[in-house]
Amino acid sequence: MRQRSLAVRMRNIAVCAIAGLANRRSRSPRFPMRTGVAAAAPTTYTAAMDMTDADTMPATQGGAGLPTRLQHQLVARIVCLIHEDALPVGSRLSENRLAERLAVSRSPVRAALNQLAKSGVVVFRPRRGMELAVIPPAVAESAPAVRPEDELLVRIARDRYTIGLNEALSENELIRHYKVPRQVVRSALLGMETLGMVQRKPGYGWRLLNHWDPAARAESYTMRRLIEPAAILQPAFALAPEWVATMRARHNAVLGAPWGKTSSITLFEVNSDFHEGLAAASGNRHFLATIRHLNQMRRLSNYYWRHGFDRVEANHAEHMGILDRIEASEMDIASALMRRHLDIAEAMPFNPG
Repeated sequence: MRQRSLAVRMRNIAVCAIAGLANRRSRSPRFPMRTGVAAAAPTTYTAAMDMTDADTMPATQGGAGLPTRLQHQLVARIVCLIHEDALPVGSRLSENRLAERLAVSRSPVRAALNQLAKSGVVVFRPRRGMELAVIPPAVAESAPAVRPEDELLVRIARDRYTIGLNEALSENELIRHYKVPRQVVRSALLGMETLGMVQRKPGYGWRLLNHWDPAARAESYTMRRLIEPAAILQPAFALAPEWVATMRARHNAVLGAPWGKTSSITLFEVNSDFHEGLAAASGNRHFLATIRHLNQMRRLSNYYWRHGFDRVEANHAEHMGILDRIEASEMDIASALMRRHLDIAEAMPFNPG
């Protein structure tokens, strides 16, 4: 019976990965954020958890408007957590705990809960917050359909580094240039804003953030070589088995899925979650904050993938090799493999055109 339960749990983990639930700005490790303590297994949400004012507010008070990509991902990820933790009807879903576990702010979590409330999966209870009303269906095993806003995001990333797309953007200009509906443009811009890729200009329009050129890229790898190999060697370094299992499943899903127009987005989000998860496992919050910032800086450039699928396969092998050594407690070798991985990545052409 125990073996069957474990098999069901591992299937759910794989299903979540295959569904492409890359959660980013999440860029999130799949274990609670820590402050100088070892990584813990995922929390089971119960009514005994501490409540805050935010937790006892109806989800409908936040997240107005069209759901962003991150909100869609968080809805699916929350559904996965419900099944992974085998939560019964009546379990309280703490906004703060979910934000901590998914490594995002409370705002997108509240918006995701709002979407689940609209579908009747959760319900607001006065003085208790959000409760699970029904057990939602498990995430489908087929890959989600390509979203037009994701296609637009990849095109913007490509044009930024091929034709020098202007830093200043407007909805009307994007509609004319890419010949897509306004709703798609707005959804893409809102998603980019959530990920820290664009900023609203005072009054009108948007501005691309995080200028990324060869000099900034070289500086980032210098910083990453100082931090990431050292993170693995920290005395407090610890990874939750659930995070490792999920990360392997997500990597395998990327490798096994057909490469499409927006696969570069999933690839980057899985990669960034991998590196941020290892930084978080070090127990040093400043390591994690730095790696998150560097990932945010390079996101748009990496959404325009131009290194071929061979590099995707090599990246998979390098990441799995690092995890293999960590699980074998061969931390010196894992640290050396991380340094080599960063050296190889930096050697890739910045913009071959």
